[in-house]
Amino acid sequence: MTENVTEAFPSDQLPDFSTDTYKDAYSRINAIVIEGEQEAHDNYISIGGLLPDQAEELTKLARMELKHMKGFTACANNLGVTADMPFAKEFFSPLHNNFQKALAEGKVTTCLLIQAILIEAFAISAYHIYIPVADPFARKITEGVVKDEYTHLNYGQEWLKANLETVRGELEQANRENLPLVRKMLEQVAGDAAVLQMDQEDLMADFLTSYQEALLEVGFTSREIAKMAAAALIG
Repeated sequence: MTENVTEAFPSDQLPDFSTDTYKDAYSRINAIVIEGEQEAHDNYISIGGLLPDQAEELTKLARMELKHMKGFTACANNLGVTADMPFAKEFFSPLHNNFQKALAEGKVTTCLLIQAILIEAFAISAYHIYIPVADPFARKITEGVVKDEYTHLNYGQEWLKANLETVRGELEQANRENLPLVRKMLEQVAGDAAVLQMDQEDLMADFLTSYQEALLEVGFTSREIAKMAAAALIG
């Protein structure tokens, strides 16, 4: 999957990063990003337990996520904002719980779909939409992070691609159960994202693009992907 290049908006079109309204919304958006990176770290370590022959590579991916978490913590500090971590933990709880259930059942495919496809595509879409309207410090941090996230997305793609014929059924079921959760997450954060000048429709469109490109790489046809993606738009 190829990276998209995003350009910063002119300074006179950026939000006022100093307002209480901006900082309040940022406290939740930033917390989601920090928690997402922590979840990703923990998830890759856990997947390494299911795939011991790839544990070393997965540990490297996990370390990258901790580096990201520290970077985003610095972004909050730069704006004088305290991340609302209780909100973020609750925000991720549905996906977290589904991952933990799959992990306990040894379902590698479901774990990889949740973490290496859905969460990574979610993160990439959010970073794409955020970078043009970010403050200069956060923009630089986020540009570095998004490059790493493609590495993680590609890892999930390659494993699922290599094993598609044996995991197709589980992958489709995991998609039905978890893709709608991402849609709900995007809807839940829409108000705060709007304060940061991140448009909900742009977020969803970018997410679906990243997600569908990943499934194409895995080996699904465009028709199959359209049916799977529809799960995010109904219910």
